[in-house]
Amino acid sequence: MLLIPASWRRRLRSIRILQPLAERDYALLTGGSLISMLGDGFFYVALAWQVYQISNVPTALSLVGLAWTLPLLLFVLIGGVFSDRYDRRWLMVGADLVRALAIGLLGILSVLGVLELWHVVALIAFVGLGDAFFNPASTAIVPDLLPEEQLPSANALQGLIRPLTIRLIGPAIGGLTVAAIGPGSAFLFDAGSFLVSAIAILAIAPRPRPQVADHGIRQTLVEVREGMAFVRATPWVWATLVSAMLSLLVFVGPEEVLLPYLVKNRLELGADALGAIFAVGGVGSVLTAIAVGQLGQPRRRVTVMYASWSGGVLLIGGFGLMTELWHALLLSAVGASLFELGQIIWTTMLQQLVPRELLGRVSSLDWLVSVGLVPVSFALTGPVAGVVGPETTLVLAGSIGAVLMGALLFAPGVRDPERSAPAEAVA
Repeated sequence: MLLIPASWRRRLRSIRILQPLAERDYALLTGGSLISMLGDGFFYVALAWQVYQISNVPTALSLVGLAWTLPLLLFVLIGGVFSDRYDRRWLMVGADLVRALAIGLLGILSVLGVLELWHVVALIAFVGLGDAFFNPASTAIVPDLLPEEQLPSANALQGLIRPLTIRLIGPAIGGLTVAAIGPGSAFLFDAGSFLVSAIAILAIAPRPRPQVADHGIRQTLVEVREGMAFVRATPWVWATLVSAMLSLLVFVGPEEVLLPYLVKNRLELGADALGAIFAVGGVGSVLTAIAVGQLGQPRRRVTVMYASWSGGVLLIGGFGLMTELWHALLLSAVGASLFELGQIIWTTMLQQLVPRELLGRVSSLDWLVSVGLVPVSFALTGPVAGVVGPETTLVLAGSIGAVLMGALLFAPGVRDPERSAPAEAVA
C-alpha cells in the first residue's frame, strides 16, 4: 500500500512540497489522512444541514457544537500524555475506529429517517472524544517519520491536502450529495473514510518508544505538568495560545452556527451553496500552501502568523453583511488562505522548536487552550443571535476577535523565533 517506486521517489524529490512523500511511512500517513479529510468535507456540510432540517434555529447547532467540543476539552491533555508515552499509531487507529462507529450510526439513523437531535448530540460527543486522542498524536508523529529539514515541506503539503479535501472537493461533492439524496449518505462516506485512515496508519512501521516505569494517575499528572512548564517558559507558545483562546471564544461559534443559518434563511439557498462557500475557501488555502511549500516560510514568521490570523478573523465579520452568494465566496477564499498561512507557520514552529519528547503534550495543550472556550462560544451564539440578530453577531465577532487575536504579538519574547529563523525561510 502506497509503496512508491524508486523512479517516482526521484521525481518527488525534485518538487520541494512533495519531497516528504518519498518516505514510505509518511506517504502512508498522508494517504490515509487524505481520504479521511475528504470524508470530513462531506461531514461538515451534512451535519449543518441535518441539524437545521431537524430544528431550524441557531440554538440547535450551537448545542451540537457544544457536545462535540466538550469531550475534546476534557480528554485532550490525557491524549497528549498518551501520545508521548505510548505508540502513537495505536492511539490514532483507536480514535479513527471510535469516530467511524459514531458517524456510521449517524448515517444509518439518518437514512432510516429516524434521526433526532438528541441522537446527534450523543454521537457527536464520541467524535470529540476521538479527536482528543487523535489530534495530539497526529501532530507529534510527523517528526518521527521525517528528518527535520523536511518538516516545513510536510506542513505545507498538509496545508495543500487539508483545504483541498475538507474545504474544496469534499464540501463541493458533499453539498451536491446532501442536496440530491440527503445527509445520511454523506455521514456513511465519512465513516468509511475513517476506516481507510486506520488501515493506512496501522501499516506504518512501529518506532521504539521509551520504557514507561509508571502508568498511574500520579505519573500522568507529573507528565502534564512538564508540558505546562515548557509552555509557561516559552513566550511565543503561551502568548499564541492565549490569543487564539480569546479570539476563538468570540468568533468560532458565530461562524460555525450562523453562516449555514444565513445561507439557508437570508440568501435562501441550499446545501450546494454552503458547499460552494467551503469549496472556494479551499481554493484559497491550496494556493497559499503551494506558495509556502515552494518558496519557504516568511522570515518574520511570527509577525506574519499573527497578522494573517487576525485578518482572517476580521473577514468573518463580513459574512454578517453579505447579501449575495459571491460576497460569501470572496470572503471564504481570502479568509481561508490567511488562516492556512498562519497554521502552516505555527505547526512548523511546534515541530521544530519543541523537544520531541514533549511534543505530544504541548500539542495537546495547544488544542486545550486554543479551544478551551469554544464550548462557551457555541453556548452563547444562539442566545446572543436571538437578542441582536445573526448578522450583527457575526460583525461583532469578526471585529472583536481580530483585536484579541493580535493582542499579544508585542509581548516580550513572542517574536524570538524570528531572530533565529531556520535556513529554509525566505524573505
